[in-house]
Order: sequence, then structure tokens, then C-alpha cells
Amino acid sequence: MNEPISENETIEISKSQRKREAHELLELAKKLISMPDATLGKMPLDDDLRTEIDFARSIRAHGARKRQLMTVGKMLRKRDNEVLVEAVNNLDHRNRKASARFHLIESWRDRLLEGGDEELPTLLEKCPAINVQTLRQLVRNARKEAKHGKPPTAARKLFKLLRQTDGQTPLPPL
Repeated sequence: MNEPISENETIEISKSQRKREAHELLELAKKLISMPDATLGKMPLDDDLRTEIDFARSIRAHGARKRQLMTVGKMLRKRDNEVLVEAVNNLDHRNRKASARFHLIESWRDRLLEGGDEELPTLLEKCPAINVQTLRQLVRNARKEAKHGKPPTAARKLFKLLRQTDGQTPLPPL
């Protein structure tokens, strides 16, 4: 049944598996083409692939752009892409992590504004370096602005203060 494979025999990959792999590489090509210049510059790409990606980015016509996307996908199928896939996945992971931190900071701001003063001791216990007076004043001003329908200037300042604090000492999870 399960005979060992000798060196001369090759493992055949099903057509469906090849299609799945091609679609994954096409998604990778889409991500590469849509990346900002600074991020794309950090990716481990060879010159030919970088040239084709730059060309795809310059095309505005939908059909031509799609054809060029297919060309980039085809080039990726002919290469070993482990390092490139790992670099893109690391970038995605960092973006998700930064987004999660951003949402945590937003949640703390909203919690401080909507809740009473009972939220402050929890935050101050985990982040003793935060300026208590400034924090209380910003919370009070943001609540007043919301009550009177004014622009949320103090809420933005509160968010900045929480973000700076999170950079020094991570905010506790909610």
C-alpha cells in the first residue's frame, strides 16, 4: 500500500492543488502590487519581478492591469517564494498587532469617557507613569465637549496621551 518512493519517482500534484497554489500566488501578487512604495522596497524581490510589479502599478486600464497581474503571478509560480511569503506574512502580522493596539487605546478612551471615575484606578494601577491631573482634565473636558456637541478636541488629546503611555508602558487589556 504505502511503498517508499525512490529517488527516480516524482510525486504528482493534483490539478486542484496546483490551481490552489496558483490562486495563492495571485493573491500574493495583488498584495505586492497594492503595497506602498516604502513597504515594497523592503520586500526581498529580484530585479525582474520588481520591474514587472512597478509596471503593473503604473497601469490604469483595468484589463491591462489584470493581464499584468497574471504575468506577475506567473513569474511567482516559477520562483521559490518562501522568503517573500514569510516577509509579507510578517508585515501582515505587524499590521494586525498595531491595529489591535490602536483598538485597545480607543477602547480605553471610550471607557474613560463613558464610565465614571471607577475606570481611572484600574488604568493608574497598571500605568503609574501617566500624568493623573492631565488625564482627569482631558476626560472632564471631553465629556463637556460631547455634552455640548462641540468638536472632540479633548478626546483626541486624551487618545494621544493614552497612545504615548502605551508606547512607554502597555495599557492593560480590557
